[in-house]
Amino acid sequence: MAIQFNFVSSMLILVLLSISSVEGQGGGGGGVIDVVAKFGAKADEKTDLSKPLLDAWKEACASTSPSKIVIPKGIYFLSTDTLDVQGTVKVPADPGAFKKPKWISFNRIENFKLSGGGVFDGQGTTAYKREGCKGHDYCGSLPIVSYFLIEKFDFLTNAIIQDITTKDSKQFQANVIACKNITFEHFTVSAPDESPNTDGIHLGRSDGVNVLNSEIKTGDDCVSIGDGSKNLVINGVTCGPGHGISIGSLGLFKNEEPVYGVTVKNCTMTNTSNGVRIKTWPGAEPGTFSNIHFEDITVTNVSSPIIIDQKYCPWNKCKINEESKVKLSNISFKNIHGTSARPEAVKIICSATFPCENVELADIEITHSGPTGPAVSQCSNVKPKVSGKQNPAACSAPIPAKPTPTA
Repeated sequence: MAIQFNFVSSMLILVLLSISSVEGQGGGGGGVIDVVAKFGAKADEKTDLSKPLLDAWKEACASTSPSKIVIPKGIYFLSTDTLDVQGTVKVPADPGAFKKPKWISFNRIENFKLSGGGVFDGQGTTAYKREGCKGHDYCGSLPIVSYFLIEKFDFLTNAIIQDITTKDSKQFQANVIACKNITFEHFTVSAPDESPNTDGIHLGRSDGVNVLNSEIKTGDDCVSIGDGSKNLVINGVTCGPGHGISIGSLGLFKNEEPVYGVTVKNCTMTNTSNGVRIKTWPGAEPGTFSNIHFEDITVTNVSSPIIIDQKYCPWNKCKINEESKVKLSNISFKNIHGTSARPEAVKIICSATFPCENVELADIEITHSGPTGPAVSQCSNVKPKVSGKQNPAACSAPIPAKPTPTA
């Protein structure tokens, strides 16, 4: 079952919504809820659909049995709309209930707000325990709890996702693709450390995304930034457990779009495998990252607090002896402090074919929390600009012959 929203330029063409089950107030109900027959919606291209649609959603959410909201064929006018979710919406626990690897889809919407303090529960515990999932990059076609994406030429523009929780998704928690001017604020993600491929928020081919004052606990990247992302701000995010905030990976597929204009600031990482990271594949395809800035970051017991990894090769699925073709430039790490779980607190491994340009390290204060010696800083194919305090001393340690792979 899936919840599907499909709006175009404030005019709804066709929407079919199915709600699997809901925990909240109310009871009974269920079945088909027709917004025309029951709530007076009109397919006349001028009568606002907002109230009938929200009334139908409220009735479905009050039901204790499966409900389907139907908007019959036609063209409907939809003004600015807000979806207020206060209860808990649960996905079926059995992944076999899905024909497509998604659960909730918001497509081609302008001027939309999702809020209310509610919870989308992916009930992913069964999927996490499937044999062969742990330690693999792909774990079958499992549904995504909140899926903000492009399908064909669909997109979101001017949207706010506020005071919403997603938990235990069977894959990505929120996937933001081809959106413009979308803000996540007070957005909470909750999934256990052992949940595979459960990125908190994945961004791709989007312009003007803000992730603000949010808490993300998951088994993969708290925020992952894919190709085509530009003008992004991640501010006030608390991450952990998880794999930190990652830009990339890039360079694996053909025709990947540049990433530029990313600011990550005032964030806290606790017990994560990475802190702030840029990753690209060796060999493979070309690409570019530019104007990437990390500042005012606190790390606590983080395995790799600062990392540029242009030898990213999980599960040895790459051409490790080749150099990355992705060009990195104008990157800064400023005022990053705390503790590292491994001695390698700073690791900047750039491509020999396209060395990193204009990298800056300013006011770095990271100590090793383990018993095996002080924190160290490793650099390859880069000459960073250094200012302020540097602990560990910038680029002072040799690079091992076989760098430790990162997840």
